[in-house]
Amino acid sequence: MRPGLGLVLSGGGARGAYEAGVLGYIFGELAPKHATRSSLRVIAGTSVGAVNGAFVASVAHDLGPGVAQLEALWRELELDHVMRFGVRQLAGLPRVLFGGVEAPGLFDATPLVKLVGEGVDWRRLRQNLREGILGALAATATNVPTGRPTIFIDRAPGVPLPERFTQPRVAIKAVRMGPAHVLASAAIPIVFPPIRVGRQLHCDGGLRLNTPIAPALHLGAERLLVIGVSDPEQGVLQVLPDDRYPGATFLLGKVLNAFLIDHLNSDLAELRRVNQRLEDGIEAFGPRYLDAMQEKSLERGESPRGIVPVVSVRPSEDLGGIASRVLARQRKRFGRALGKPLLRLVDAGEGQDADLASYLLFDGAYARALMDLGRRDAAQQRDEIASLLFDHTSSG
Repeated sequence: MRPGLGLVLSGGGARGAYEAGVLGYIFGELAPKHATRSSLRVIAGTSVGAVNGAFVASVAHDLGPGVAQLEALWRELELDHVMRFGVRQLAGLPRVLFGGVEAPGLFDATPLVKLVGEGVDWRRLRQNLREGILGALAATATNVPTGRPTIFIDRAPGVPLPERFTQPRVAIKAVRMGPAHVLASAAIPIVFPPIRVGRQLHCDGGLRLNTPIAPALHLGAERLLVIGVSDPEQGVLQVLPDDRYPGATFLLGKVLNAFLIDHLNSDLAELRRVNQRLEDGIEAFGPRYLDAMQEKSLERGESPRGIVPVVSVRPSEDLGGIASRVLARQRKRFGRALGKPLLRLVDAGEGQDADLASYLLFDGAYARALMDLGRRDAAQQRDEIASLLFDHTSSG
């Protein structure tokens, strides 16, 4: 694998299984066919992307078997292993609405805390950073009192901490990455309680910085593999009859989609726009143009910027539709885990449009469907991914 590779993983709750499938294809099937050793410079993740990113960081020394373990973790999930709803959570609903002395959340996050704490080999993660196998790991969260994006960064020795980002009001914190930072990034508001890091409460980083491309670039990534979990753009779909008004859960699913789709599309468009301008400048003025631009960046205290090749892999099918089909097949089992009233609330999509469910079904049946899709989508971009990640020398 070429040096300077940054892996960027978006947030999206249970949709993170798709990322595991993409990674499984790349490092389990594609990488062994290339002579270059697999390595990563930077991993930057938000929400479930931070969970997946921490796991990948812990296996960066042996990515093939390590990513297979990540796939197995997703495959073996059961809904009540990650989110639990019972009498205690029902009694706590007023706290979700009005707050209080205890951290409010619709679901009991204890299973998720255990999953992250025990599923990631934190000792090996720190060893991979200490030995320089991985240059940096970043996880984004949102500071609850201030609303500011916060980027937790753990680094290998000698890797500088970025002084500032192009986005305004971003807080950068050097940390020894642990479960609390990752759980804070993954704490979907209302669904899970916010997590206290130090003295401040933090929640899902996807509210402000769902696709952390900028942190990866500022930490030294020279090329980017971006895995998103937003649905394909299919124009305007008639999923709600003209005589119906949407309910709150339908709208919440659309709000989550808007965060993911708008951020990823705009971030990638901006990156490609800058690349094109640099390419135009080099064509017009020669290679000295790029050197002059980088000198100006250094004078302003910014990281020098070159042309950054990028490949993005995103779902080719609507994940809400997949969630709806899985719910239909597993309704009885999910009803036992969540309770029938809450199950009906989660499965409030109109027709096949179960967007909210697509973020909350932390279950192996749904995960397997998403991982299969991730593998197929990555295989469709095989040549593009190989050109970005590997030398052109192949063993067959």
